[in-house]
Amino acid sequence: MPLEVFNTLTRTKEPFVPLVEGFVRMYVCGPTVYGHSHLGHAKSYVSFDVMVRHLRASGMRVLYVQNITDVGHLSDDADEGEDKILRQARADRVHPMQIAEMYTRSYVEDMDALNVLRPDICPRATGHITEQIALAAELLGKGLAYESNGSVYFDVTASPGYGKLSGRNVAEMEAGARVDVNPEKRHPADFALWKRAEPEHIMRWPSPWGEGFPGWHLECSAMAMKYLGPTFDIHGGGLENQFPHHECEIAQSEGATGLPFARTWLHNNMVTVDGRKMGKSLGNFITLKEAFRRWTPQTVRFFILQSHYRSTLDFSDAAVDGAGKGLEKLENTVRGVRARLAAAPEQGADLPVDTAKARAAFAASMNDDFNTPQAVAVLFDLAREVNQALGADTPYAAASLRAVDDLFRELGGGTLGIVFGSGPAAAGAGLESGLMGLLIDVRREIRAQKLWSLSDRIRDGLAALGVALEDRKDGTTWRKQR
Repeated sequence: MPLEVFNTLTRTKEPFVPLVEGFVRMYVCGPTVYGHSHLGHAKSYVSFDVMVRHLRASGMRVLYVQNITDVGHLSDDADEGEDKILRQARADRVHPMQIAEMYTRSYVEDMDALNVLRPDICPRATGHITEQIALAAELLGKGLAYESNGSVYFDVTASPGYGKLSGRNVAEMEAGARVDVNPEKRHPADFALWKRAEPEHIMRWPSPWGEGFPGWHLECSAMAMKYLGPTFDIHGGGLENQFPHHECEIAQSEGATGLPFARTWLHNNMVTVDGRKMGKSLGNFITLKEAFRRWTPQTVRFFILQSHYRSTLDFSDAAVDGAGKGLEKLENTVRGVRARLAAAPEQGADLPVDTAKARAAFAASMNDDFNTPQAVAVLFDLAREVNQALGADTPYAAASLRAVDDLFRELGGGTLGIVFGSGPAAAGAGLESGLMGLLIDVRREIRAQKLWSLSDRIRDGLAALGVALEDRKDGTTWRKQR
């Protein structure tokens, strides 16, 4: 069956057909880098990683763009509050760009650990100020925006299609429904393209309207269109960004170009804890670095793959432990195949496993709106068949065993990003992570007892071995020094 996806814009599952045959242009909203990534980030970026992998495995070329938001994302996700990076910089008494650099590196480390493929292009908002000013000026020139006290706002009443992604009606949006009414705005739903910088605001750039900084929504439009053109195939992001972020992206982009923006919108759902959204503001999140001290990154990834990207994923220790046990069963199957393969004759019986059927079932699952839970179920069915066959003493031909091994590599490693049967290397990585977690926990108890010299001895000793510890308010993390 051909690939079908649920397009949030049309609210239907529909065949996916790229603008240019065989070539997919895809943009995904990246992280705002003011803290360590948590499991919610992992669900989002693992989900889109699998989509990219499946599209490529299906024979398509994919140009994948994912941004880094390092300025302009205010604390209420709209036009009020404080820049999240500035707020963290003030708390840590460092420059905002130091925060952005630190947590960008942290994010990349976590994604690498999860075997998330790096985007083809990873633009930063601060590196595209010129394009953002130009886009705001173009909207002003077309009468779709207005300048007010050094800030520039998009006029939603001038955009008839505003609300088509989220299903919201501008006329029904009441003043002050989300935040206190901003007297600079003509309509409470108007959103900032450019914000005037107050005297204490460190991150600021000159513009035709005075010194300021870009609006969060404008950043993604400018970067997406710069690298993918005015109309592209897929725009992805978290469900919580559907409104106002993605809605505003559509309005300003289509207002500037007169063309459709993204043709297909894919939104991943959230991670929950006891039914409540996991998030930093709620204080119920677990950072990936903490998770990796308790489970291997591959286990965390496998846990995520057992939920559909559009479904919520409820986190608990038991749920991740269960995913780890399931993963171990698949790994044992692959190790068993490779053990038999090492001594297998070239001439022998064929392994009684229908690899073509398994490959077709896996493809059908992924073509059904990237249904990873069903794809994982196909692997378990395949493993069960293989284990039954390996239970016999039949001398299976090497080519037959190799075909099964290749299928696990193709479906597991290639599409799902799970490297099955990785053996001692994976065990060593898990041991390394576990030992570091134990050291950090012991050192935390030592610091609680104010045994500072012993704490410093552990830190300095690890540094001499090429491991850096970073003590932060949200805990201690470690990384290998290059």
